Amino acid sequence: MPMTFALVLALAAQTTPVQPLPKGTGLPPPGTDEGAVMAPILAAFAGIAARDSAAIRAQLRPSGNATVIMEKPDGTRTVRNNELAAYAEASPGPERYEERMIDPAIEIDGAMAMVWGPYSFSIDGTVRHCGFQHFDLVREGESWKIQNVTWSVRTTGCTG
Repeated sequence: MPMTFALVLALAAQTTPVQPLPKGTGLPPPGTDEGAVMAPILAAFAGIAARDSAAIRAQLRPSGNATVIMEKPDGTRTVRNNELAAYAEASPGPERYEERMIDPAIEIDGAMAMVWGPYSFSIDGTVRHCGFQHFDLVREGESWKIQNVTWSVRTTGCTG
């Protein structure tokens, strides 16, 4: 009997492997449901490039959250959570910002959607950091709004 209990405990301690989300094959065409989900994300990225807080804020639900996971080269991590409105704060300056997602995976269920994928952030054409982003979106009427965004920040291993 004790051996059976030990076996059950050992099996319970194992995690069931979960298949990762399939990677996308590029950005979806704008006329598709997936394209409509990506529209506010791409508009927020355009607002970041233009350093336009109002343009970014127009894509967000006011009650959302923004979470950033800073990953240092030594493997340590810090997690910071802010109101989503803080994500919209743009600072003026001459530098050219560009943020882009590479091959996002998009899932839609009725009035909710999520987008997950690798991204890179460049300043004046030089990649400054990269990682993965996860957006939760909610459909309001005929448009999608970003409810939450979580992203990791790495400064090593980034490619353009």
